[in-house]
Amino acid sequence: MAKIRKVENKIKLGLELDELPEQLKQKIDEALKDKKVTEKQRQKIYEKAFEEYKKALVEPGESVGIIGAESIGEPATQMTLNTKHFSGVAELNVTTGLPRIIEIVDGRKTISTPSMEIYLKKEYENEEDVKKYTLQIKETNLSEISKEFNVNLEEFSIEVTLDEKKLKDLELTKEKVIKVLNKTLKKLKAEEKEGIIKLTFKSKEENFNELYKAKDKLKNVYVSGIKNIKQVLPVKKEEGYVLITAGTNLKEIMKLPYVDTYRTVSNDIFEIYEYFGIEAARQAIINEVYKVMENQGLNIDIRHLMLVADTMCNSATVKGITRYGVVKEKSSVLARASFETALNHVINAALMGEKDPMNSIVENVMVNQIIPAGTGIPKLVMDLDIKKKK
Repeated sequence: MAKIRKVENKIKLGLELDELPEQLKQKIDEALKDKKVTEKQRQKIYEKAFEEYKKALVEPGESVGIIGAESIGEPATQMTLNTKHFSGVAELNVTTGLPRIIEIVDGRKTISTPSMEIYLKKEYENEEDVKKYTLQIKETNLSEISKEFNVNLEEFSIEVTLDEKKLKDLELTKEKVIKVLNKTLKKLKAEEKEGIIKLTFKSKEENFNELYKAKDKLKNVYVSGIKNIKQVLPVKKEEGYVLITAGTNLKEIMKLPYVDTYRTVSNDIFEIYEYFGIEAARQAIINEVYKVMENQGLNIDIRHLMLVADTMCNSATVKGITRYGVVKEKSSVLARASFETALNHVINAALMGEKDPMNSIVENVMVNQIIPAGTGIPKLVMDLDIKKKK
């Protein structure tokens, strides 16, 4: 009898072990690959992992939203409010701490300090190539490759003297600069005369005021590099060189042959969503919030961040946890009213004749009913006629 019970337990345990996620099994197998482990020992490790896995599962009726909010909200109050600054580069600041958490969770389309981490392919990771690509990626304006701008009143033209050394560093030629200027400027015509680029108006109706205005605008004309990448800083890490940028342009960066497209990332969630889809955006939300927490020396369970990311992305678009985002999507009138602008929600619901199914926690708290969480989840049915007979 004891033998039969032992066999039954083994079968039961085998069926339970099938519930262990395949990814977790693969990780265990990878960890044990170079170690001499018998099949019996491997099975014991699986059993121990399954026990831990069962402990990690959430009990039915657990208020995961409230726990997640507390777990993120409490350490967030201990954060600093300053921005991270890279020494030696004035433009390169990265918003960290609470302001960064707020702009991620609010689902802001325009972030305060857009940035990228560009990784290079292994064959391009030598010092000379890194310097060259740093210059090539950065957006370059005409003022950055010029020595001086002069206004020639006699000939009613603007004369630009280019810096030969900077042109060589950026692998540019005067012909290429002239071609870009003629393509960009509609009112001016560019040509080379005695080593100087001369720009004249196409029409003869312009006055001296327009000439000086054109000179000022000319300094900011885009010449080369990738648009929106205002600054690039090469940083040496354990895994190789990383180019940290001020500004992002995933679409153009991913086209470059020397860029490792698998590791290169942007901190702009909406840009990631636009080019790689909702799953990539969800992972970016988790990574960005986790990175901020880690930089502040705070330890937080990744599952709380996953819950926030799932809530923001479950409608197949990225929506902030605001009254215009996630809260607007709620079917419950009272739940929407509990967040902000309560009167507006109640009046609109009354005009539309909406019904509230009272399925969630917030609305039941508001009307003093048992909430559908914890012990409030089971619904007991009693036959009153039987009670009377007894």
